[in-house]
Amino acid sequence: MSLINKIVLAALRPLLDDFDYSLSHPVETQEKTFRTLLSSGKDTSFGKEHGFASIGSYGDFTGKVPVRDYNGFVPYIERMRKGEDNVLWNEKVKWFAKSSGTSSDRSKYLPVSPSSLKGCHFRGFKTMLATYIRRYPDSGIFTGKALTLGGSVKADGMSAGGVRNGDLSAILLYNSPGIVETVRTPSRETATLPDFGEKLDRICRECSGKNVTNFSGVPSWNLIMIEKLIEYNNAAYLTDIWPNIELFMHGGISFEPYRQRYRELIPSDRMHYLENYNASEGYFALQDDPQDKAMALTLDNGVFFEFIPMQSIESVLAGTSDDIVPIEGVRPGQTYAVVISTNSGLWRYLIGDCVEFTSTYPHKIIITGRTQLYINAFGEELMIHNAEKALSEACRECGVQVTDYTVAPIFMDSTHGKGAHQWIIEFAAGSPIYGNPEMAERFRDLVDSALCRCNSDYDAKRRSSITMAPPEIVPVPPGTFYRWMERRGRAGGQNKVPRLYNDRRYADEIMGMIVAKDSLNN
Repeated sequence: MSLINKIVLAALRPLLDDFDYSLSHPVETQEKTFRTLLSSGKDTSFGKEHGFASIGSYGDFTGKVPVRDYNGFVPYIERMRKGEDNVLWNEKVKWFAKSSGTSSDRSKYLPVSPSSLKGCHFRGFKTMLATYIRRYPDSGIFTGKALTLGGSVKADGMSAGGVRNGDLSAILLYNSPGIVETVRTPSRETATLPDFGEKLDRICRECSGKNVTNFSGVPSWNLIMIEKLIEYNNAAYLTDIWPNIELFMHGGISFEPYRQRYRELIPSDRMHYLENYNASEGYFALQDDPQDKAMALTLDNGVFFEFIPMQSIESVLAGTSDDIVPIEGVRPGQTYAVVISTNSGLWRYLIGDCVEFTSTYPHKIIITGRTQLYINAFGEELMIHNAEKALSEACRECGVQVTDYTVAPIFMDSTHGKGAHQWIIEFAAGSPIYGNPEMAERFRDLVDSALCRCNSDYDAKRRSSITMAPPEIVPVPPGTFYRWMERRGRAGGQNKVPRLYNDRRYADEIMGMIVAKDSLNN
C-alpha cells in the first residue's frame, strides 16, 4: 500500500469502523440515529406541532407523525425558502436541491442542511472511498484528479436572504472542503455551467491533459462526455486520454444498459464501477463489493429508515394502514417503498424510490424503481427493474448497446385493436440495428420473451396476444434524447429521462420532435 493510501485510510478509519459496526448492529445503529434526530428536531416548528418532546419510542413516533409525500412538506419548505429558521430542522438552511425526479414535471425543493452536507452526503462519499481503498490497497486513485460532472445553482426567487437552489451535484461542489478542490477537475466554474454543451466543450479543453483517475455522476450524461472527449482528442478509447483511469462511481439511474458501452470505451482490467445511492434527500447506500451489485445501507449517516410493502403505499398515506416497518422488520426478496427521516428535517418522507433487500446482516439493497415509474395500462404491472432486465438481455443477445430509452403504452383504438408498449430506444452510434428491420424484430422478440419470463402479469396479458400485442421498437437517431432533454431545459446534472410512464406525454413529445425534424429534412 502506498504512503498516500495509508494516510487516507488512517484518516478515514473511524468512518470505516462506524460503517462496519452498522452492518453487524443495524438495529442499535438506527436507534441511535432515531434518538439523535428527535433531539435535534424537538424545538423546531414541526417538532412542536407533532409533540416530539413527548415521543419516547418508535411507536409514539408513528402515532404522532404521519407518512407524507413531497406535497405534505411544501408549506414548511416554502417558509424555509423565504428565510424562516427552525421550521423543519434546527439549523439555518440556505441550500435547496431542486429535483423533478423521473415521475413528475413539478420541481421539488429539498432542504440540504449543514448537518446533511457534512454528516450525510460527504460522509457517505468518504465512506465509499474508504471501502474502495481497503479493498484495493494498491489503488492509484489519489495520484491523480477526480472529475465531477456537476449541475448548476442559482439564487432562490422566493428569498432575499442568500438562499440558493440547484442540482445536488452543484451544491456539493460549492460546499466541498478546500482540500477536495485541489484534487478535483474541471474548475468549479466549468463544472457548474448551466449550458451542458458549453460545459462539455470546456471539459475537453481543461481536462484532456489531466491525469484523471476517477469520475462520478449519472451514467447517461457521463457517457456523452466520454464520447465527446474521445472525439475531441481523436482517440479510440478513454484510456488513450486518461491511461490511469480506474473508478466510476455512478448513480441516479440503472447502469446495466450502459455497462457494455463503458467497457468498450474503457478497455482496462483495472477499471471498476461502483454504484452509490446519493439522492437529493440524502446519501442512503453504497456498493462496497464490485462483485455484488447490491448496495449496503448507510445506517449511521443521519437517516432513519422505514419501509412500506409496495401493496400498502396508498393505504399508509391515507392513514388506514400501519403496514410499515423499521430496519428490523424487512425481509429479503420483498419490494418496499422507502420512507426517511433525515438531518435536513424531512420527517417520515416517502421519497418515491422502491428497493428490494438481497440480504440482512448486512442489510443490502437493489433499487427496483420508482413508486410511480411503471406501466399498468392493461393490468400488466410492468416495473422498471423488469424493463432493465429485459433490455439488458436483448442487448447482450443482439450485440448492441443502448444509450437512452423510454417506454409508453399504445392504447387500443381504431388503429390499434390491442394495447401494446412502445419502446423508443436510442442505440449507440453505428449500431447495426439501424436500418436493419430483421435485427429490430429479433430485438423486440427478445425483450418480449424476457418480460414474459420475469413478469407473470405481463405474460398473462401477452399470452396468445389476447389483451396485448407484441411491443413496438422504435430506434431513434443518436442524440435524440439529448436534444429532447435540452429542449425541456434538463440537459446534464442529475436530470433523468423518464424510463416508464403510464401515459404518452413523453413518448408523443419525442415522436413529434422526430417527425418535425424529418419534415424539415424533406
